[in-house]
Amino acid sequence: MHVISDQLLDDHVRERAFTLDGIPGFLWTPASARATAPVPLILLGHPTLGLPRMYPRLAERARHCAAQGFATATIELPGCGNRPSRPDMDRTRAELRRTLQAGRPVTDDLVDRLVLPLIEQAVPECRAALDTLLALDEIDGPVGCSGGIISLGIRLATTDPRIKAVGLFAGSYIPHAIVEEARRLTLPAHVLLQWDDQGNDRQAALDLFDALGSQEKTLEANMGGHTGVPAHAGDCAARFFTRHLTRTPTRTSAAATG
Repeated sequence: MHVISDQLLDDHVRERAFTLDGIPGFLWTPASARATAPVPLILLGHPTLGLPRMYPRLAERARHCAAQGFATATIELPGCGNRPSRPDMDRTRAELRRTLQAGRPVTDDLVDRLVLPLIEQAVPECRAALDTLLALDEIDGPVGCSGGIISLGIRLATTDPRIKAVGLFAGSYIPHAIVEEARRLTLPAHVLLQWDDQGNDRQAALDLFDALGSQEKTLEANMGGHTGVPAHAGDCAARFFTRHLTRTPTRTSAAATG
């Protein structure tokens, strides 16, 4: 990991911009994180708008997580931001725009071509980033995954045993293959759904939640569009990750202490 910049934000959160095998990313750690007191890690997902555009929202989420005692990190998605373009992805996104502008239905084939190549490249990159981040002295497991492309979150949660809880943001196209993978998910899952998310299929999100194989799964639905997530929704997600990623100190029993 090559650190490009290392600065302390005004709320005492350390921010490191880095590249990992040429992939840009950010790591945020709370002031409490040190080798003698490592903190859990949450991978922050984001849409395909590019890290430069998403940075303000990601940094705010990172500050919120740091206040709860979590480190957070994110890396750029394939073909997005300042990464080399992928002509196949560009063509498929252009086809999606034309389809939506014409008012035509988005076919299953188009969803597969839009989502599956992206996550097939992104998942190994996220796992490699975890290898590097978890080797840092101030970061330890368990690991959570929060937000971003819902299919990417599901694939990561079902393939990387280091991830112990997943927060999913309904509102992106979901291939049928990912719905089938969701049936194998056993981790605790917290799903956030904006009820009036224009352009996204509410029923598809509800069907995915129903398909999740997790014994503990929560659906939080709020009124409003895609960017109208209320502040209290972040508080609910924070409690979810605190519950599943924070280690409870082992108590010495009264019998053992005499």
